[in-house]
Amino acid sequence: MFEYFYHEILRKTIIGFGSIFNEIRIKHKNDQDQTVSLIKVPLAYGPTQKFLARLEQVPDLNKPIQITVPRMSFELNGISYDSARKVSTVQTFLTSSASNQSDKRKAYMPVPYNLYFELSIFTRLNDDMLQIVEQILPYFQPSYNLSIDLVDEIGEKRDIPIVFEGIQMQDNYEGDYSSRRVLIYTLRFTAKTYLFGPVSTSVSSDIIKKVSIGYVAGDTTKTPTREITYAVEPRATQSYTNNSITNLSQDITSDQTSINVESSSSISEGDYITIDQEEMYVKSITGNTLKVVRGSDSTIASPHVLGSVINKITQADNALIEVGDDFGFSDSIA
Repeated sequence: MFEYFYHEILRKTIIGFGSIFNEIRIKHKNDQDQTVSLIKVPLAYGPTQKFLARLEQVPDLNKPIQITVPRMSFELNGISYDSARKVSTVQTFLTSSASNQSDKRKAYMPVPYNLYFELSIFTRLNDDMLQIVEQILPYFQPSYNLSIDLVDEIGEKRDIPIVFEGIQMQDNYEGDYSSRRVLIYTLRFTAKTYLFGPVSTSVSSDIIKKVSIGYVAGDTTKTPTREITYAVEPRATQSYTNNSITNLSQDITSDQTSINVESSSSISEGDYITIDQEEMYVKSITGNTLKVVRGSDSTIASPHVLGSVINKITQADNALIEVGDDFGFSDSIA
């Protein structure tokens, strides 16, 4: 059932998450408001308990503060499937090798997964903690997009939203007055990444481009009274060429059949268009308003937001239909 493949997507996502926080610094000033030290906060991968145990068990922790704390650690502590971003489990897309554009590859649509991270910050001084936190939070509103090369083989690069979920504060102060104090802030994040399955090495071009069936009518085959020919040609149900022609000019709901676009100059009646994973049939056009049939070819009608890209399915897409694609048919009777 399974075949070996490894795109290193989880590893790349973990490394990418950590890279966001590896240039954080804090300043210490004297009574004359002069900077006396500039410290780059160390960052390591590992659980919070590991660093707390080190602070408590190593006997010579009374070193200069920049050697022990402040420091930061992060870890991956959960993975879950994200059904809200689900696409068809059997839908595929056509792409090219990253090194050779003429080398066509077929891959299944990626599977959406959420990765849960915790970033722990350890300091002795409250001002150190506030400096670190203030350098992080403004970038998350509540998400920060991180560009990651998910599949090097096909040059698949995506923006992965890193969503800030919340912060927990803890002040570890035990023992007598001389005991070491450790402030701990734990920041929780969710990375909305995608996992890709195996990528085929090549795509076969051996596909039927047209089918014709002849019928005869009458009492006997010797004296037919009428002939009918039914002809069908494969029609793509997705835009392989990513032929972007315009954008939505307002949000639409899942059952709305009149949609407003920024420009309808490249769209004609009878065209098929796609927005995200949904295919639509254009029935009529009035100005920049399209009257459409939603969820064509068994795609799912869903809400779309202002600015969503609209792709047009063209003859170039029909020529790229791959074997096994669940394509539609245009039919005529001659």
